[in-house]
Amino acid sequence: MENHTQDADLKAHLLATNEQFRALAEQHAQLKHQIQEIESRGLLTSNDELEEQHLKKLKLHVKDQMLHILEQHKHASVH
Repeated sequence: MENHTQDADLKAHLLATNEQFRALAEQHAQLKHQIQEIESRGLLTSNDELEEQHLKKLKLHVKDQMLHILEQHKHASVH
């Protein structure tokens, strides 16, 4: 549980101080919202499904970038 708190503290710190991390977090939130909009339509067309898959891949890529920044800062704070 302590590690989760440290991660949350680091995320909050990065959101406040790291422009790249903040931009990625905003992009992640926008993608999540777009995906939710598509999913709320009910019956999806094949184009909707393709767009949803594309957005999910982008969202995952953005999350990976955010995690990479988190890991860099964790590693830097250990040394």
